[in-house]
Amino acid sequence: IPESGHKYYLQFSTEDYRTGEDAGSCLATVLYPKKKSPPVVSIKCSRTKDKKEIQEEDNRLYQRIRHQTKPITGNDIPDSYGNIEPALEPVWALAVAGSSSIMWEKSTETLGYFLAQVKAVKQWMRKDDFIEFDYTVLLHEIPTQEIISCHMRLTWLPGHPLKVKHFCASESPGMDGGSGAESGSAAGASAEKGANF
Repeated sequence: IPESGHKYYLQFSTEDYRTGEDAGSCLATVLYPKKKSPPVVSIKCSRTKDKKEIQEEDNRLYQRIRHQTKPITGNDIPDSYGNIEPALEPVWALAVAGSSSIMWEKSTETLGYFLAQVKAVKQWMRKDDFIEFDYTVLLHEIPTQEIISCHMRLTWLPGHPLKVKHFCASESPGMDGGSGAESGSAAGASAEKGANF
């Protein structure tokens, strides 16, 4: 689009990242503005799971984490063989959801990111009902093949947007961290700015 940038029309299917089951299909438009700013995304999805089923899955994930008697900590998830300890699967699930907001913010027309590994994670025990984790995540940058280290603080309660603050090693200290996407379940993240936390 002259003077504005490049606009893409996409049709794609989605799947549950754990089970591989069909999770629905989506139609989207993505505009990459000429000036350096995040893409403008419009998306409509048809889901194979209804909202109640998604809420039940969120609650099961939440209850697994809440019923821990001591803070959850971990390193190298998955390990060098690609394995994830069953006890750390909820922590990995939240890392996938939270890091997706970082990847959305950092991606450009020529750069993309994948979550390679949770290098370290530590749970903060809170007096309220929210759960909170500090993560160090490694993102694989495509096509450069670089590994980017990001610190991410994630806060969540079912029925509320996932809150993500982050700072990545490749960013200068003055840059804001945090990004936005959708609200609702652990499948969506909400905007929260601020690199210093």
